[in-house]
Amino acid sequence: MDFNQLAKSRYSSRRYKAQSVEEDKLNYVLEAGRVAPSAVNYQPVYFVVVRDSNLENVRSCYSREWFRTAPLCIVVCSDRSRSWKRNDGKDSADIDAAIAADHITLAAASTGLATCWVCNFDRERLTRVLNLPGQIEPVVMIPMGYPDDTADINRHSSKRKPLKDLVVYEKF
Repeated sequence: MDFNQLAKSRYSSRRYKAQSVEEDKLNYVLEAGRVAPSAVNYQPVYFVVVRDSNLENVRSCYSREWFRTAPLCIVVCSDRSRSWKRNDGKDSADIDAAIAADHITLAAASTGLATCWVCNFDRERLTRVLNLPGQIEPVVMIPMGYPDDTADINRHSSKRKPLKDLVVYEKF
């Protein structure tokens, strides 16, 4: 499958089968996150894998019933003490975490797993549940598992803006 086909096949799943994710597939998607680029290669990210005793606690940080069906969750975190800051102060931590999260979701799709970006969670509660040190911030939760739903692979023709509305050459 070429990259655009893979990108179009990935969707936000909101229903997962009660089936565990194999260790080799989990490691494959984590490796994809590890090799993701980051500003100045500072790599200010952590991946907290939750699939056992702490899963119910993590689920309590995002109150959607569908979220409870995922057999595991990867919480992508950033460490602002290790992130690159541009000369105007712009911090790359969230950008670097988003790039790593995207690598994870695409790698998961390539193995038949489904994911969903979740950013609307109780950050303070999740920080406590994961026992995150003060400089570590949860950026995105990625529930992951085998999908128990589907998406139309051709949905992008009607649900995405056409290139002509997004691309500007040289100047605005």
